[in-house]
Amino acid sequence: MRYAPAILIGRVVRTLARWRKPGGGSAVPGLVVNKIAPGFLTSTLNSFPSGLVVVTGSSGKSTTTKMLVAILRAHNVSVFTNPSTANISQGLTSALLEEVSLTGRIEGEIAVLEMDEGHGALIAGGLSPRVVALTNVMVDQIDRFHDSEMVATMLLKIAARATESVIINADDQYLVALAEQLAPGVRIDQYGVSEAVLEQSPRGLGYTQTAPERLSPAEGVLVTQVSGREATVSMPSGQSFGVGLPARGTHYAVDAATALATAHAILGDRFVAEHAITAVSAIPAVFGRGEIVTVRGKQVEFVLVQNPASFQLNVDNIERGTEQILVAVGSDVRDPSYFWPVDTSLLGRVLVVSGSKAYDIALQLAYDEVDIDRIEPDLGRALDDFIALPDPGHGLKTIVFSADSMRRTRAHLGLTSNDPDPA
Repeated sequence: MRYAPAILIGRVVRTLARWRKPGGGSAVPGLVVNKIAPGFLTSTLNSFPSGLVVVTGSSGKSTTTKMLVAILRAHNVSVFTNPSTANISQGLTSALLEEVSLTGRIEGEIAVLEMDEGHGALIAGGLSPRVVALTNVMVDQIDRFHDSEMVATMLLKIAARATESVIINADDQYLVALAEQLAPGVRIDQYGVSEAVLEQSPRGLGYTQTAPERLSPAEGVLVTQVSGREATVSMPSGQSFGVGLPARGTHYAVDAATALATAHAILGDRFVAEHAITAVSAIPAVFGRGEIVTVRGKQVEFVLVQNPASFQLNVDNIERGTEQILVAVGSDVRDPSYFWPVDTSLLGRVLVVSGSKAYDIALQLAYDEVDIDRIEPDLGRALDDFIALPDPGHGLKTIVFSADSMRRTRAHLGLTSNDPDPA
């Protein structure tokens, strides 16, 4: 009961925050509770009967987490998880406040949390995760993560707290090196792609350093084929399965492999590959990541880009010949030159460029010889005009946006649900 006053105060703050901003989530309750009860977050996360599972890394956290949760629930495991927009410490605390009792307990056999690598490293000392799944190390937000060595150091702090298993991407050299620094008692489980799959991606998979050798089929979960929204994965048992992906691209197949390897480590003998594959194949695209929504009677595909690697991977996987594209970059991209290494030429033509950094991203597109019909910094006006256009003859209306523009787009279009519960 020691956290009961903090929980009550947090719930009052949450109610006031939602009254002020209907339909929106808020990290304010988490900030308040973390200030007045700094032990609440770690104490609650460590309290689940079957332990805590952390999914972290530069990219792929949200999709991997949703896939993993779906697999566990398909095995009749009761799971507590967080929305993909609540992966920093105050967001995690706010998510806990939604379900925690006054005694500090939450219904659920196990917690599976997507965790920002920076915030995760800050609170790692108080956590005892049973399993930590690491996705990759990429060149990331330069205002937060100055270099890849810094990111790898943060991930090591989190992984070092694992009590049972660390799941690593065998194609990421930083993670391979990280695994060698872990305590001997922790099991290392691996996943990766075959040489043939890697050769399908001439720009690579976006990692800062790709490992020189590929994982063998007997060593872990391996992606052996990718075509559009379909992939083939092999399990260490030797079985191969076709799996449906929530969006186009090898990076989504890698997310599936991460989730499968992590679920296998958690469930052990309880793991049923057929159940896991069915669960992964059924999940929809996660919150802006290849998500297709219906807005004002029109189908629109959302493509979220958060760092140069994700920008490149997603541009490369937009359907060729897509006729209607809007690109919006907002205030979260403080220095737009951060995106200049991305080759945007495959977009060919963009109808509208918008957001607070509209002219900056338009300059990059122009250098890449992308035709631009219009620059409209007012995102609301750009969205209204873009949605109002007649349906394209080829492809879907496609909006490529940074995180800030994604939030503003969803708010303007009335898509107030930030991250639907995957249950």
